[in-house]
Amino acid sequence: MPEEVDHDRRRFLSKAALTVAAAELVRMGSAEAQSSQGGASVPSAIRSGTNASFDSLKQIDAGVLNIGYAEVGPADGPVVLLLHGWPYDIHSFVDVAPLLASAGYRVIVPYLRGYGPTRFLSTETFLNGQPSALAVDAVALMDALKVEKATLAGFDWGARTANIVAALWPKRVKAMVSVSGYLIGSQEAGKMPLPPAVELQWWYQFYFATDRGRAGYDKYRRDFSKLIWRLASPKWAFDDATFDRTAASFDNPDHVSIVIHNYRWRLGLAAGDPKYDDLEKRLAEFPVINVPTITMEGDANGAPHPDPAAYAKKFSGKYEHRLITGGIGHNLPQEAPQAFAEAVIDVGRY
Repeated sequence: MPEEVDHDRRRFLSKAALTVAAAELVRMGSAEAQSSQGGASVPSAIRSGTNASFDSLKQIDAGVLNIGYAEVGPADGPVVLLLHGWPYDIHSFVDVAPLLASAGYRVIVPYLRGYGPTRFLSTETFLNGQPSALAVDAVALMDALKVEKATLAGFDWGARTANIVAALWPKRVKAMVSVSGYLIGSQEAGKMPLPPAVELQWWYQFYFATDRGRAGYDKYRRDFSKLIWRLASPKWAFDDATFDRTAASFDNPDHVSIVIHNYRWRLGLAAGDPKYDDLEKRLAEFPVINVPTITMEGDANGAPHPDPAAYAKKFSGKYEHRLITGGIGHNLPQEAPQAFAEAVIDVGRY
């Protein structure tokens, strides 16, 4: 079967599955799916903002953390691990998760270290934000939940985490959905100067490199994060309630330390934990990822992101790139939940 025809078939099947899921959400009483006359109507697509929250959260010790996470869907379903970025949290997947659960998936959505109810088990642990540490967290969570293999899907820090797990522990990854493609980096690469217009997009990284920047982010973390949301998703008309639900996760006592260390580490201005040195050496070789992958990009992503042509060859397995149109910005799963859920379903069939 020709590749483009096969892709069309997969998309048709995933849309059909999500239509059933949407109907189930309506049946369960989603207020956003009610018609103006008060009767239920089945939407052709789930809109951003259909759901406000997860029903409940769980906690589990995993590696160096006690991780807070949401879990929905059947316990025996194929597992999907949804990974958020900065400055976001699990609410980026608040519409994606129930769609996948209704389609039969066991969906796990963890708060990253430094966010929400996730805490370090010991006060002596180095507050490390380097990317390999976050990837180790994801594997530790899978181990704690006795999940041998999962589809990983994410954006921003979450996409980078998924990339690293897929590159270093491919046997643990069934498939991957990665917004903005291949995001594995290294400290050496981070030291290389970029064209001025590109450097301008990373203004906050340089701000965080200063003591004033750390103090400023600590003092104004909500204002700062809302600014990032607006710059990264210039056409997303989110309301205050949507932002506030996520911003509450930034009150985590380790949040500022993790964020600042992450960006300083990238520039080589902060040391990592030596126990991750071997992992970082492997990542510095920019390994090819061989698990089935769909990469995605919004047509209005205002955050720094690579051109898809620059990373297509970094995926050696079954691979597809999707451009999501309609003014979709950086927080793609929350802005276009239907498209993101379709990609998860499709990549699982590869």
